[in-house]
Amino acid sequence: MITTETKIITDSWINLTWDEFSQLWDDSTYEKAKFYYYHQKARIEMTPLGNDHSRDHSIINYAIHIYAAIKNIPLNGHDACSYRKVGVKEAQPDLSFYIGDNVDVIPYGTGVIDLTIYSPPNLVIEVANTSLSDDKGEKRLLYEDFGVEEYWIVDVKNVKIFAFQIEDKGSRRIRKSQVLPDLNIDILVQALQKSRQTNHTEVNRWLLQQFQSN
Repeated sequence: MITTETKIITDSWINLTWDEFSQLWDDSTYEKAKFYYYHQKARIEMTPLGNDHSRDHSIINYAIHIYAAIKNIPLNGHDACSYRKVGVKEAQPDLSFYIGDNVDVIPYGTGVIDLTIYSPPNLVIEVANTSLSDDKGEKRLLYEDFGVEEYWIVDVKNVKIFAFQIEDKGSRRIRKSQVLPDLNIDILVQALQKSRQTNHTEVNRWLLQQFQSN
């Protein structure tokens, strides 16, 4: 139970029981927060997302959807969706995708996705502006434990993407996506670089050309 002595430090992993963690969901103080829980620790992210984060988020989201459409890959995307195994773990990644045979596994009308009922998404993406160290560390372990197939981290400040294939609760760096076959991660990095000099319409036109020519 949350008491006056319980110190909630945001944007950091803190020791909380699941019951204490669950009390925060309906607290208006954290209405716009993202929630994570792993190994009896909670992380409540309150950092303002801002212009840079949101623009990279938009580019990556568009690129994945248009690539899947051009290559005829079944895909359903989720923006800041909650995934939960009650009492054990929770995450709210910036972007997540069900792909291929998994595409229709989550029915409409579903709220928080219960991982005791449904499979995890194939691809999870965190867009890191101020949270890079944690996204590469504890969250990477969390998503390995989730059993997602790929985990990407968009490094906003350094204009990089760290892409990992996950297998047997371990991960390794990849340069081409396996869940989105033949998608070269460097194409997405180039798109982010271009977005620093031009508007999204120009970047998206360039992406279309790249995807249609390969």
